[in-house]
Amino acid sequence: MTEAYTKMFQQMMESSQEMLRAFNPALENISAASFEKMFPTMSKDMMEMWFGKTFNREGLDAKTRLLVTIGALTVLGAQAEPQFKLTVRHALEAGATEREIAEVIWQMSMFGGLPAMQKALELAQGVFAETKEKDA
Repeated sequence: MTEAYTKMFQQMMESSQEMLRAFNPALENISAASFEKMFPTMSKDMMEMWFGKTFNREGLDAKTRLLVTIGALTVLGAQAEPQFKLTVRHALEAGATEREIAEVIWQMSMFGGLPAMQKALELAQGVFAETKEKDA
């Protein structure tokens, strides 16, 4: 990698680290070296979009982004169970309430259907129960 690319990549990773801390403080230790191995030829525009402009403090806050993601995953039928559960955990960490998460899922029933809503609610309730057990 060229020096300019390395510097640009590092700046973008620092920006993404700030957003990751907002999603979940445990994510702040993600290694940039692993990204360099995975994406050595990724274009500047893609890197800037993902890490420089999309995940930043100036747009939607972490809680809102995570609630939107929960809505999208619900409409898709809540098929990506591990990702859905992780997103619910992150939303709770970012300050979303159980009620807000449930309301987002209910709202998606008109777009994804009742089976998708029911599955998403069951998954979310499982996360809520795990979180309460952990906190007890």
